[in-house]
Amino acid sequence: MECVVNPIFSSETGNLLRADLGLWIFLGVVTLVVVLAFRAISRVQKARLEPSRKRSVTAADPEPVADVKKAGPSPSREKDEERQKLSRKQRRKLQERDEARAKRGAEQVDLAVAEESDEEAAPVEAEADHGLLLPPGASLNEGLGRTRADGFVGRLSKLFAGRVVDAALLDEIEAVLFTADIGVRTSEKLLEGLRQELTRKEHADAKRVWSCLREQATSILQPYDGVTPLNALPPDRGEPYIVLVIGVNGAGKTTTIGKLAHRLAAGGCDVLVGAGDTFRAAATEQLAVWAKRAGAQFVHGREGADPSSVLYDAVSQGQVKGVDVVLCDTAGRLHTNANLVEELRKIRRVIQKAQDGAPHEVLLVVDATNGQNAIQQARVFGEAVEVTGVVLTKLDGTAKGGVVLGISDELQLPIRWVGVGERTEDLRPFQSQEFVDALFAGTDA
Repeated sequence: MECVVNPIFSSETGNLLRADLGLWIFLGVVTLVVVLAFRAISRVQKARLEPSRKRSVTAADPEPVADVKKAGPSPSREKDEERQKLSRKQRRKLQERDEARAKRGAEQVDLAVAEESDEEAAPVEAEADHGLLLPPGASLNEGLGRTRADGFVGRLSKLFAGRVVDAALLDEIEAVLFTADIGVRTSEKLLEGLRQELTRKEHADAKRVWSCLREQATSILQPYDGVTPLNALPPDRGEPYIVLVIGVNGAGKTTTIGKLAHRLAAGGCDVLVGAGDTFRAAATEQLAVWAKRAGAQFVHGREGADPSSVLYDAVSQGQVKGVDVVLCDTAGRLHTNANLVEELRKIRRVIQKAQDGAPHEVLLVVDATNGQNAIQQARVFGEAVEVTGVVLTKLDGTAKGGVVLGISDELQLPIRWVGVGERTEDLRPFQSQEFVDALFAGTDA
């Protein structure tokens, strides 16, 4: 018998079945991957939305309000509730009281505004001794307060308290003077006067000793006392009065020039300021602000330019414009740096070429807080550029006011100006008798 094979189970049919099975498996795997991917994306989105949901829930949560309520109502709310509980008559009284308080406050404000306007409208009091239209500044008596309290004057006051001044006490006086900031030479001069006083008597009272110290200080300062040239400029000079300002870093040169420009302008002078400090950052800008405040003309060069050329231009423009005073700023420099001191000599020579006889005044600005180091600065600068006067700044911030005696005695230099405060009017012309009176104020009581 013949055996017939079913065509369904042929080899071709088996191949087709295997192909279909592989396709279905592939589709299943793809479907699974897509489902897993969608689940992962939904989880990420849910995680991103969770913080914002928490914030919205926190914002809408009434718990903080409950906390505020627990903490109690605000004072203004309490006040309103209390007033509601009061009778009509009591509420009216409270209202009248509040209105009266408001009225008194308005009257006080009006009075303050009126006083302020009166001060602005009133003419500015002129300084009697110099005729400058400036408000009165701090006095020397105020500026030397720390020197009287903690400087050599204060130390001597403590030494003399309840004691007789005799030869035995002279050694202690010597120790105080030599450790002060008045210099060795000046200390010796003061001690010599005290020795002569004690040789005439076995002992002296404190009042007589203070009187002797006053006399010695006056004898040191008076030879260099006189009218400050800038306060006595003759009218119609025909050429500018040239002032060269020098000093170490931080002594206050720029501020001093600004205050001088303000004083001169208040006295009716036409002022020009030359910015010779071309090295310090923002020095030109700072000086420009001072010049603008004083109403002075301003000449400057580019940053890093030769200061001699800048000041030559300043003097030349001052001649062309017919100004009364030219104030020349210079860069701060250590007196121990020979090269920088030599540059000052060059600046002086260049100014002389710009105008014969210039500079007419060379002001050395010295920080009073430097004490005896200020004397050394004045000595070195004086030898280099022939300093004609000293401006002593920051006198109100130190107990070393006695350095004035040392500079005048050891270097034979006049003190032209003293700074006793930060305001423009606190730069004062130096007067020896005024200084001595302020230095020893209260010691003869």
